[in-house]
Formats: sequence, structure tokens, C-alpha cells
Amino acid sequence: MLSKFKPAWWMSNRHVQTIMPRFFRPFHTTRYQLELLDTPDGDFLELAWSLPKNDKAPLAVVLHGLEGNINSFYAKGMMKELKKQGYSVVLMHFRNCSSQANKLPRAYHSGETGDLDFFVKQLKQQFPNRPMVAVGFSLGGNVLAKYVGEQGDDCLFDGAAVVSAPYDLSPSCQVIRKSLGKIYQKYLLDRMKKSMRRKLPQIKQQIDLTPEQLMKIDDLWQFDDQLTAPLHGFDGAEDYYQQASAKPYLKHITTPTLIVHAKDDPMLSIKAVPSRQDVSEHVTLRISEKGGHVGFISGNNPFKPVYWLEQVVPEYFNQLVNKSSYDHSTPATR
Repeated sequence: MLSKFKPAWWMSNRHVQTIMPRFFRPFHTTRYQLELLDTPDGDFLELAWSLPKNDKAPLAVVLHGLEGNINSFYAKGMMKELKKQGYSVVLMHFRNCSSQANKLPRAYHSGETGDLDFFVKQLKQQFPNRPMVAVGFSLGGNVLAKYVGEQGDDCLFDGAAVVSAPYDLSPSCQVIRKSLGKIYQKYLLDRMKKSMRRKLPQIKQQIDLTPEQLMKIDDLWQFDDQLTAPLHGFDGAEDYYQQASAKPYLKHITTPTLIVHAKDDPMLSIKAVPSRQDVSEHVTLRISEKGGHVGFISGNNPFKPVYWLEQVVPEYFNQLVNKSSYDHSTPATR
């Protein structure tokens, strides 16, 4: 039985749940080793492995959110807890979120599952007899949910957890554009523009945009329409949102999958919250009234916040992967 989320009495507001965790862990660190994995198209994926490595432990893949990386508070916290519970943990940076610029013009987006598929197959080829699970946050959650749905019975993960994913990108974009006086939109856009600015020389043949024009973009939909969509072969922002949304794939999931979502998420549309009718029988829904966006802080002591996500996700994975009795000579089974 998975634990249920009860918001901290001192963090009942959805914006507080969303914003404050970033300040609770300013000095939270995790030891990791970077690895570059060459991709078939001549680029690379930057991986961050938790240290020390355990070559016999079950594998846990972490997917960050929009403009996230190994330094994102939620990624560091989850990696540390999964490592503590006996997993070998690796974070896959999406292209253009690495410590160094990628080689090709393309970057990443909410529905890009090709890199994840390549990485997962590389892991399974290298470690064929080790169970493998994955957790994705926000954009990374949409990527993961879409991926396990696309793969169906061929999915190589033994379990997945999806946290605060948009699922239906178009209405969620509209919420971000308006929520909290557009503060969330500005926060994301500032990071997206800074990240894209270093790629402008690479993409000038595809997109004729000066640094000044880039910095004047003040709307998320406009950014996706002028940059994300044309860079990745979509016919505008709405076409991108329609094709990249994970919601249509949820019914095709056959891998045990945990979906964690808060109805009061200030960055995503309530219309996108999956219902029992939207998902397959292999999906466990944990939909709470409160929790914000990748927040889910509980506990009675303001000086000792409890990170519920770091309880429920490992709990779920541990039900699927019996590490204590795991026979390293045989393949993992679901």
C-alpha cells in the first residue's frame, strides 16, 4: 500500500508548494560522474551517474523537467533517496540542457522520445540482467509517459513514475501564460531564451532570428511557434502540442506506472489531469487535491519538511523490484 499525500499545514497554498522547495535545499548536493554517450546522428547525450556506482544494483533513470539538469532540486533529492535505497541512479540530460552545448541544431521537446529509447536500449545491452525503472518530472514526465505508451509490451522498463506532467500541452501552455501574474512563464522563458541563445549560430540556416529578436519573445506559445516547432519538424506550436502530448498514449501503457499529480498544480491545466478512463489497468493514479507543481511537501515541522515524492516513488519501485532477493544471473521480470 502506497502512502498518501497530506500537505504540510504550513504549506497548503499551491504556489508555496511549487516555489518554496527550491529554497529549502540551496546547499543540497549529490556526488555524480558525467559521461558522454554518442548518439547515432553524430551528437551526444550527457549522463550524470550517482557516485559511488553499484554495478549490481537495479537501475533507476531520472528525467528532468523543462530547462532542468543535474542541479535541479527535485532531481538531486530523488537521486539521493533512490541511491540510498539501493539503486544505481543515472540522470539523462536532454539535449541543450548539458554542461556543454550539443553539436546539432535540434534540441529537445516534450514529446521527443527517440533519445530516451536509444539510451534505454544502450543500458539494457550493457546491463541485460538488471531491473530498470524510471522517474520523470514535469516535461520529463510527459516524455516518459509518452514513451512507455508508445513502447507497449516492448518497453524495457520494469516500472515508471510520472510526476506533475502536462499530458495535454495546449491547455497547460495557456495556464502557464496566465498563472501568478505570468511569473512562471517569465521564469521559464528567461531560462529557455538563455539556453537557446547559445545555439543561434547553429540554427541560423533554419531559423533567421537575431539575439535581440530572441530576447524580445515574451510568450511561451510564441517561443514554441517560432523555435521549438520549426526546429523539430512541427507545423507551428499547436501541431507540436498535439503530437507531443502524452495523454493519448496513457491507455497503451503495459509497464507498471505510477502517476502523481496535484489538482491545484498552478502550472498545468486541470483539464490535463488523467482520470481512470484515460489510462490502462497498468497505471496507478495518485491524484491529490493539493501539492502544487513538483512540490508535495508534508510534515508537521517547518524546519523539517518531508519530501513525500521521495517516499512514494521509491515505495512504488520497491514493490516491483525486490532488491534483497534479486538474482543477478537471471533477467528481470515484471
